[in-house]
Amino acid sequence: MTLIIVIITSVISISAFSNRALFDRLQFNPYQTYHRRECYRIITHGFLHANWTHLIINMLVLFSFGGTVEAAFRLMSYQTWLKYPILWYVIFYFLSLIISSLTTLRKHKDNVWYNSVGASGAVSAVLFCCIFFDPHMTLLFMGVVPVKAFIFGPLYLLYTAYSARKASDNINHDAHLLGAVFGFCFPLMIDFRLIQWFLEKLF
Repeated sequence: MTLIIVIITSVISISAFSNRALFDRLQFNPYQTYHRRECYRIITHGFLHANWTHLIINMLVLFSFGGTVEAAFRLMSYQTWLKYPILWYVIFYFLSLIISSLTTLRKHKDNVWYNSVGASGAVSAVLFCCIFFDPHMTLLFMGVVPVKAFIFGPLYLLYTAYSARKASDNINHDAHLLGAVFGFCFPLMIDFRLIQWFLEKLF
């Protein structure tokens, strides 16, 4: 399923690179979303990307960790009430797009000029869900420094929270932060007893 999401996202993103009308219609504009009730934007923006670099990085991260999360969901289907793990993976991904956009919607609902695109919020959710199930895997902080996932997670959250408050670039750090928190918490929403799984893996 991760590969299907990557393909669909890539096709729509690449199509929108040369189709400004499509790009404008699908991007997340909080003003349009809130005041004109164009609620679909809170999902469709996740299938757009600003440029090739933005698209490639997000899809590489999603492809790298999505399969692990899918496998974890299949395992959860044997140990919890969760059934149809692939369906729940799709639900998780789309919920991540929505949840990760809520802070941005609240902050910028009256700013007609603010726009956001990219699957980064959902990708952060997938990454942190993966961290939940494998806290000792090695990740690259800032794309350079190799650290264990249980160290990477807090560092990433601190960096993202700081960057969101500073707001000195064109990156939607709020979506990264909210997506990451939601992704880590999602397994506990399925069955809070999975906290024992995480603690056993961690220690």
